[in-house]
Amino acid sequence: MKRGGWADDDYALRQKSKNGVIRTSVLKAMGVGAKTIVDRTSGGPWQRILPGLVLLHNGQPSQQQRNTAASMYGGDGSMLSGRAGLALHGFGTAKTSADVLVLIPPERHRKDVSFVVTERTERMPESTTKMGLPVAPLDRSLLDASRRVRDRRACVALFAEVVQRGAVDVQSLLVELNEGCGRGSAVPRRALLELMGGAHSVAEVDAEKLFERSGLPPSVANVDLYTESGEFIMTTDRWFDDVACACETDSYLHHASPADYEKTIKRRANAEGHGVVVTSHTPKMIAEEPERVAADVLTAYRRAQERPRPNIVAVLQGTRYRAAS
Repeated sequence: MKRGGWADDDYALRQKSKNGVIRTSVLKAMGVGAKTIVDRTSGGPWQRILPGLVLLHNGQPSQQQRNTAASMYGGDGSMLSGRAGLALHGFGTAKTSADVLVLIPPERHRKDVSFVVTERTERMPESTTKMGLPVAPLDRSLLDASRRVRDRRACVALFAEVVQRGAVDVQSLLVELNEGCGRGSAVPRRALLELMGGAHSVAEVDAEKLFERSGLPPSVANVDLYTESGEFIMTTDRWFDDVACACETDSYLHHASPADYEKTIKRRANAEGHGVVVTSHTPKMIAEEPERVAADVLTAYRRAQERPRPNIVAVLQGTRYRAAS
C-alpha cells in the first residue's frame, strides 16, 4: 500500500486486524509511522489495548476484543483459560472477571499486564476454538478459574453450574486437579469433595451440612421419585426414604416467571397427591435461618412418620426406573 494510503482505507485496516485489534508491527508494515501511531493512540481515534497491540477505536473494548488482545499478546501456542475460557464455553457468564487468563508455553516469557494474567505451564492442553480464539478445554478452564477463588461457597457455585448441566463430572475434575499444579488447589478440592455427596448447588451443600448437624436421619440428594407402577412423580433436592419425605430448595432463579412458579406448585401438588410429605425453603433461608429450617424439616419428618409410608420408589437422578412386569 502506498505510504499514507492507509488513512483513507479503513477497510484495509480492518482486514489486517482481528476483531478490531491490530499489531503495531502490522501498522508499520502498512506504512503507518511510529509518530502517527503515538498521535492516534494518545487521545486520538485509536487506543493501545496491550503492549504492541492497538484497538482501532477509542471506546470501551468489548469482552471479545479483550479476549482477542489477550490471545494475541500470549502469542502462538497460547490459549485462553479460567473465567474467560468458561464464558467462551458458555458458562459463568453471570459473573465475569476483569482479568483474562492466558496459558503460555513454558519457554515463553510474558508479564502480567493490564487485564491479562499469564500462566506458564508444562501441562499445556490441546486447545479448542471458540469465537475464533484458542481456548483451553472446559475442564481445564473450570479448574484454572477455581484455583483463583478463595471463598468455598463461591467455588462450589462455580463448579455446580457446570456439573449440574452435565458438561463435566466431579470425579474427573478431582483427578485433573490432583494431577495439575498444587497452587490454589485446597479450596477447589474441598468444594469438589462436597459436591461428590450428590449436591448440585451451594444451597444444597449448605442444607446437607445443616441436616448433619441437626441430628436428622440420613438422606439422599437429588433423586427421581416414581410410583410403584413406574409413573414419574418429581425430582427432589433431598429425600428421606424411610418416611417418603422430600425437601426442596426453591431458588428465585428457577422461578423467574409466573409459569415457572406455577409449574413448581403443580409438581409439588402432584407429589403430595401421591402421599409424599414435601417441605421447601429458599437458599437465603438455609444460609440465614438454619435453625428454623432444621426445625421445619424435623417437623415434616415427624409428620411423615405418623402415616403409613406410601409406595414411592426413589432412584438417583437420571436413572430410569422400570416397574416389574
